[in-house]
Amino acid sequence: MEKHIKLVGVLNIVYRCVVMVGSLVLFFIAAIFSRIMDYLERRGELHAEDVPREILDFVPFILLIIGIVIAIVSIVGIVGALGVMKRKEWGRILLIVVSFFNTLRVPVGTALGAYSLWVLFNDETIRIFNPLPPDRQEKVQT
Repeated sequence: MEKHIKLVGVLNIVYRCVVMVGSLVLFFIAAIFSRIMDYLERRGELHAEDVPREILDFVPFILLIIGIVIAIVSIVGIVGALGVMKRKEWGRILLIVVSFFNTLRVPVGTALGAYSLWVLFNDETIRIFNPLPPDRQEKVQT
Protein backbone atom coordinates (compact mmCIF):
# COMPACT_ATOMS: atom_id res chain seq x y z
CA MET A 1 0.00 0.00 0.00
CA GLU A 2 3.00 2.29 0.47
CA LYS A 3 3.46 2.53 -3.31
CA HIS A 4 -0.21 3.40 -3.78
CA ILE A 5 -0.01 6.15 -1.16
CA LYS A 6 3.03 7.67 -2.84
CA LEU A 7 1.41 7.36 -6.28
CA VAL A 8 -1.78 9.08 -5.05
CA GLY A 9 0.33 11.95 -3.73
CA VAL A 10 2.33 12.37 -6.92
CA LEU A 11 -0.67 12.03 -9.25
CA ASN A 12 -2.68 14.58 -7.26
CA ILE A 13 0.19 17.07 -7.32
CA VAL A 14 0.61 16.68 -11.08
CA TYR A 15 -3.14 16.86 -11.74
CA ARG A 16 -3.59 19.93 -9.55
CA CYS A 17 -0.65 21.69 -11.26
CA VAL A 18 -2.28 21.07 -14.65
CA VAL A 19 -5.62 22.35 -13.34
CA MET A 20 -3.81 25.39 -11.91
CA VAL A 21 -2.62 26.20 -15.44
CA GLY A 22 -6.29 26.16 -16.46
CA SER A 23 -7.11 28.71 -13.79
CA LEU A 24 -4.28 30.92 -15.04
CA VAL A 25 -5.80 30.72 -18.53
CA LEU A 26 -9.13 31.87 -17.08
CA PHE A 27 -7.38 34.80 -15.38
CA PHE A 28 -5.77 35.73 -18.71
CA ILE A 29 -9.06 35.50 -20.63
CA ALA A 30 -10.79 37.62 -17.96
CA ALA A 31 -8.06 40.24 -18.28
CA ILE A 32 -8.33 40.53 -22.08
CA PHE A 33 -12.05 39.79 -22.46
CA SER A 34 -13.04 43.35 -23.41
CA ARG A 35 -10.31 43.41 -26.08
CA ILE A 36 -11.61 40.15 -27.51
CA MET A 37 -15.15 41.55 -27.68
CA ASP A 38 -13.92 44.79 -29.31
CA TYR A 39 -11.99 42.75 -31.89
CA LEU A 40 -15.07 40.65 -32.70
CA GLU A 41 -17.19 43.79 -33.08
CA ARG A 42 -14.67 45.36 -35.47
CA ARG A 43 -14.64 42.21 -37.60
CA GLY A 44 -18.43 42.24 -37.72
CA GLU A 45 -18.77 38.84 -36.00
CA LEU A 46 -20.46 40.32 -32.93
CA HIS A 47 -23.21 42.91 -33.10
CA ALA A 48 -24.27 45.13 -30.21
CA GLU A 49 -27.81 43.78 -30.39
CA ASP A 50 -26.65 40.13 -30.13
CA VAL A 51 -25.75 40.29 -26.46
CA PRO A 52 -26.44 43.19 -24.09
CA ARG A 53 -23.27 45.02 -23.04
CA GLU A 54 -24.20 44.65 -19.36
CA ILE A 55 -23.90 40.87 -19.64
CA LEU A 56 -20.60 41.09 -21.49
CA ASP A 57 -19.25 43.39 -18.76
CA PHE A 58 -20.16 40.75 -16.15
CA VAL A 59 -18.38 37.83 -17.88
CA PRO A 60 -14.80 38.74 -16.79
CA PHE A 61 -15.96 38.88 -13.16
CA ILE A 62 -17.47 35.39 -13.44
CA LEU A 63 -14.30 34.05 -15.10
CA LEU A 64 -12.22 35.59 -12.33
CA ILE A 65 -14.34 34.01 -9.57
CA ILE A 66 -14.20 30.58 -11.26
CA GLY A 67 -10.43 30.90 -11.68
CA ILE A 68 -10.00 31.83 -8.01
CA VAL A 69 -12.07 28.86 -6.84
CA ILE A 70 -10.13 26.48 -9.08
CA ALA A 71 -6.82 27.93 -7.85
CA ILE A 72 -7.83 27.59 -4.19
CA VAL A 73 -8.98 23.98 -4.63
CA SER A 74 -5.76 23.22 -6.52
CA ILE A 75 -3.58 24.70 -3.78
CA VAL A 76 -5.52 22.78 -1.13
CA GLY A 77 -5.10 19.59 -3.19
CA ILE A 78 -1.35 20.11 -3.51
CA VAL A 79 -1.01 20.77 0.23
CA GLY A 80 -3.11 17.67 0.98
CA ALA A 81 -1.02 15.54 -1.38
CA LEU A 82 2.18 16.74 0.27
CA GLY A 83 0.67 15.86 3.66
CA VAL A 84 -0.22 12.38 2.40
CA MET A 85 3.30 11.86 1.11
CA LYS A 86 4.59 12.78 4.61
CA ARG A 87 2.03 10.39 6.17
CA LYS A 88 0.11 13.11 7.99
CA GLU A 89 -3.50 12.38 8.95
CA TRP A 90 -4.60 15.96 8.14
CA GLY A 91 -3.22 15.46 4.61
CA ARG A 92 -5.22 12.26 4.19
CA ILE A 93 -8.45 13.97 5.30
CA LEU A 94 -7.77 17.01 3.11
CA LEU A 95 -7.07 14.83 0.08
CA ILE A 96 -10.24 12.80 0.72
CA VAL A 97 -12.29 16.02 0.52
CA VAL A 98 -10.48 17.16 -2.65
CA SER A 99 -10.88 13.68 -4.17
CA PHE A 100 -14.65 13.89 -3.79
CA PHE A 101 -14.55 17.10 -5.85
CA ASN A 102 -12.20 15.43 -8.35
CA THR A 103 -14.81 12.77 -9.09
CA LEU A 104 -17.00 15.49 -10.62
CA ARG A 105 -14.37 16.29 -13.28
CA VAL A 106 -14.97 13.63 -15.94
CA PRO A 107 -12.94 11.66 -17.11
CA VAL A 108 -9.46 12.22 -15.61
CA GLY A 109 -10.63 13.73 -12.33
CA THR A 110 -13.15 10.92 -11.88
CA ALA A 111 -10.50 8.25 -12.33
CA LEU A 112 -8.00 10.01 -10.08
CA GLY A 113 -10.64 10.78 -7.45
CA ALA A 114 -11.91 7.20 -7.37
CA TYR A 115 -8.38 5.79 -7.13
CA SER A 116 -7.43 8.28 -4.42
CA LEU A 117 -10.54 7.47 -2.39
CA TRP A 118 -9.88 3.74 -2.74
CA VAL A 119 -6.33 4.17 -1.45
CA LEU A 120 -7.14 6.68 1.30
CA PHE A 121 -10.08 4.69 2.71
CA ASN A 122 -8.18 1.38 2.64
CA ASP A 123 -7.81 -0.21 6.11
CA GLU A 124 -4.06 -0.61 5.68
CA THR A 125 -3.69 3.06 4.74
CA ILE A 126 -5.68 4.10 7.80
CA ARG A 127 -3.35 1.99 10.00
CA ILE A 128 -0.31 3.62 8.37
CA PHE A 129 -1.65 7.10 9.08
CA ASN A 130 -2.98 6.27 12.56
CA PRO A 131 -0.59 3.82 14.19
CA LEU A 132 -1.68 2.46 17.54
CA PRO A 133 0.23 3.70 20.59
CA PRO A 134 2.72 1.13 21.98
CA ASP A 135 0.52 0.25 24.97
CA ARG A 136 -2.47 -0.52 22.68
CA GLN A 137 -0.32 -2.60 20.29
CA GLU A 138 0.50 -5.04 23.10
CA LYS A 139 -3.21 -5.51 23.91
CA VAL A 140 -4.07 -6.12 20.25
CA GLN A 141 -1.31 -8.72 19.82
CA THR A 142 -2.31 -10.77 22.89
